[in-house]
Amino acid sequence: MARRIGSRYTAHQILGRGSAGTVWLGEGPEGPVAIKLLREDLSSDQELVGRFVQERTALLGLEHPHVVSVRDLVVDGNDLALVMDLVRGTDLRTRLDRERRLAPEAAVAIVADVAEGLAAAHAAGVVHRDVKPENVLLDMQGPLGPGGSHRALLTDFGVAKLIDTPRRTRATKIIGTPDYLAPEIVEGLPPRASVDIYALATVLYELLAGFTPFGGGHPGAVLRRHVTETVVPLPGIPDELWQLLVQCLAKAPASRLRASELATRLRELLPLLAGMPPLDVDEPDTEAAEEAAEELSGAAPVTGQPVRRRGAVPLVPGAKPSDSNRDTHTSMRVPAPDELAGGAHGTARAPRAAGAPRPGSARNRAVTRRRRLVVAVAALILAVAGVGTWLATSDDTTPPPADTQTSAPTAP
Repeated sequence: MARRIGSRYTAHQILGRGSAGTVWLGEGPEGPVAIKLLREDLSSDQELVGRFVQERTALLGLEHPHVVSVRDLVVDGNDLALVMDLVRGTDLRTRLDRERRLAPEAAVAIVADVAEGLAAAHAAGVVHRDVKPENVLLDMQGPLGPGGSHRALLTDFGVAKLIDTPRRTRATKIIGTPDYLAPEIVEGLPPRASVDIYALATVLYELLAGFTPFGGGHPGAVLRRHVTETVVPLPGIPDELWQLLVQCLAKAPASRLRASELATRLRELLPLLAGMPPLDVDEPDTEAAEEAAEELSGAAPVTGQPVRRRGAVPLVPGAKPSDSNRDTHTSMRVPAPDELAGGAHGTARAPRAAGAPRPGSARNRAVTRRRRLVVAVAALILAVAGVGTWLATSDDTTPPPADTQTSAPTAP
């Protein structure tokens, strides 16, 4: 059913839903457009509407071949919408769901496209703050790039900043998707361009491996891993690419590359990656995610159930796996310093024997208690058995009591 958006646009059908709003296929004076209609509770927030209008110039001025351009911002009654270029294709999350992981050449080409788009945005003073596969669109109608990749465009610029109003989040909340949040965001520092580099490096890791470096389990556990754990190496990729990933996933923002530098370095690596098949990487087991959820929630893990480890942690009530642009933006409590300091340190998800619990986890402590109980019971059984053996032996060798003893009569 068609609906009017402002005086110039008509929305015809829903393309996807996310936590920030709904994306429609629409029509405007210049032809087809994509219309992101924000939620009603956001459109009724006067402070957000004011910020929306203030951001208009910056967002409308952002033009780049690897950025989905914002054509217009509509404020009309209860409607608050971004009118964007319509990209004929799909999002990177959909492709990743279908293929599980990409060949390194295609993955690097896609991320290089996004890095170039980020470089233009950062030069204009715009930080995206929510870089993830759902927000990367693939133009299926354009020519193919290296490794058979489609041209990638970054979308949803400005949405995270619009939602992140001081009154809405205060100093104890953070906005974003847990798997892609830079450590400084988790620690409550203001977002700068380097947070986009960290998120994009996380996307590249996910495209290569099929899972994010710190994802899985309870959102709080994911946030803690970003701060305390180091990334697990990916076997089978050139060392130059791995070192680039490590640098852009550095905990210290100043250690990361700038977007323009990252794009240039990735382009230089493309000839080295030509013809390489997707990596043969074992996905992390589900136990770590179960244990993390158990540690933070206090609930016992449900064994035998698959734990979603890849991509965005589902945080939106009622979100469905088929929704495009899903799990976009959530408000979470900033963990306290003692919470961030807790848990395992060192290499994230370090290899361990199959079925073995993670050291220091609640499951590990439960196993230890059970072992101690078994040892104590065994010791008690052995002690009882020893007493029984001693009593039985005593019956055969101990002389009768004095009042029952008899002796042979002595000769006169």
